Amino acid sequence: MSRAQRTKIDAMLRRQPQPEKPPSVAQMRAEFATMMASMIVPDGIETTETVLGSRRALLVEPAGRAPAGTILYFHGGSYIVGSPETALSLTGNLVARTGFRALSLDYRLAPEHPFPAAIDDAVAAYRALLDTGANPESIAFAGDSAGGGLTVTTCLSARAAGLPAPAAIVAFSPGLDGTRTGESMDTKVGIDPFFVRESLERTGALYLAGEDPHQELVSPALFGDLAGFPPMLLQVGTNEVLLDDSTRMAARARAAGVDVILDVTADVPHVFQAFTGLLDEAGQALDRAALFLTQHVHPGEP
Repeated sequence: MSRAQRTKIDAMLRRQPQPEKPPSVAQMRAEFATMMASMIVPDGIETTETVLGSRRALLVEPAGRAPAGTILYFHGGSYIVGSPETALSLTGNLVARTGFRALSLDYRLAPEHPFPAAIDDAVAAYRALLDTGANPESIAFAGDSAGGGLTVTTCLSARAAGLPAPAAIVAFSPGLDGTRTGESMDTKVGIDPFFVRESLERTGALYLAGEDPHQELVSPALFGDLAGFPPMLLQVGTNEVLLDDSTRMAARARAAGVDVILDVTADVPHVFQAFTGLLDEAGQALDRAALFLTQHVHPGEP
């Protein structure tokens, strides 16, 4: 247990200056990009810009070898900020550990493009992959934070469109409850160095643009019909206000007969896997995620 590492990261996150008034969307995007640019990207990967569906995507591949499967990755950022580049430490580490390729989608962001634009783009990207002849058993959905939520809502929406399920889902600290009714929203106040209810409600309002959060494509931990879902791995930290998004999703998946692993790490922050190289538990969690992916994804034609 890397107690000193956890304490150092928690202190670093708490030193971030708190603005006197809520930042603009442009400020949030710039600050998030700066923070994520400091994360460690592994050696041994290659990146190429491409298009998937109608959206830009970043192809991340193991250098010098043919990829054995595909990870369709959805970056985090509350549906407001972020890009494939801000998630590169995560996609790069998954690629380096699995030998798969990752296609990280630059889905549309709110408030310019509110719900359900991100889900529509994710489903279009998955459809485009299938249209190339890719076997769904060779494809996994993965994502962090809001992107972790997209792994689930994309699967729901793809099923409604008549598309087959992917082979597996991996979600890092997923946002799965737009109603913000989990107990951890209150019990983790002051413990979570990233989020408070007010900030989540603000970004949630920008994403929803007046839509009711009491629906499965916004709050699948409460309302999602998970029948027939592929195996799921949910990784989350005990210091997160979003902790109960994962615990309730795992319970719902079990009730639906879905193979699910709820992987909880003590005293770590939101999307702690991004701190690989600074936090031992981050690399260990990514090792477990990579093992899960290699167990469930059956490589086929890319």
